[in-house]
Amino acid sequence: MRNLFAILLIAACLSGSAGAQTSPDITLARFDCGTSNAPTDVGIRFTDTYAYNGLKVQIVYSCYLIKHGDDYMVWDAGNAMGAGAGAPKVSLIDQLARLKLTPRQIKFIGISHYHGDHIGQIGSFPDSTLLIGARDWDALTKTPNPSANPAPFAHWITGGGKFEAVAQDKDVFGDGSVVMLNMPGHTPGHHSLLVRLKNKGPVLLTGDLAHFRENYDGDGVPTFNTDRTETLSSFDRFKKIAKNLKATVIIQHDERDIAKLPPFPAAAD
Repeated sequence: MRNLFAILLIAACLSGSAGAQTSPDITLARFDCGTSNAPTDVGIRFTDTYAYNGLKVQIVYSCYLIKHGDDYMVWDAGNAMGAGAGAPKVSLIDQLARLKLTPRQIKFIGISHYHGDHIGQIGSFPDSTLLIGARDWDALTKTPNPSANPAPFAHWITGGGKFEAVAQDKDVFGDGSVVMLNMPGHTPGHHSLLVRLKNKGPVLLTGDLAHFRENYDGDGVPTFNTDRTETLSSFDRFKKIAKNLKATVIIQHDERDIAKLPPFPAAAD
């Protein structure tokens, strides 16, 4: 009986050890993908209820690198290098190089939505599998939409690269650690991103569900969103997820949220 107990104990320890070995290290770092020339008067286009009267916010353009074991994902591709005053000073390729990485090592390029300030450098990742909301993909490939420019996606549209049109949520690595969350309204196929970190805990990247803190707190709907009802529903779901997971919410366009992650090239884990 003692021998049986010892065997079972050893098996349990080995099983636990194997489980620990297969659990990937996950980190999250922010890339600088541009900054608006001056604080923006957000009462002009970022509200359909005449809120934020006189409020000016420094808008930034953020991209992110998620390390999942030996695999990498880039979330959003920011402004193009030639985007004028809001263009980044350093390209995504050069920022990756500081981490001793190349675009070929990026397994997934995830896009929150099709607006130009989130896809500007997507062409730098032709070998990556594109992950994009299915309804946004339809807007790029089937239904003409003046705000959905298909040109940066030509490589994938013409069959040159792998892509997945994500209809709902997407468990990117299959273990619940990185999940694209279906949050339509800003665009038809807009997604946010959940990243579960061991030490920092869950982190929620908004995409453009909200553009700044006041917008997030008040469920503000910009005049250029594609669907008001869907936007409000997405706010409700996102905030419930944030509350239930006790997650850190990072608003990608708000300069005040940059400090929620370590300064590049460091990463949160």
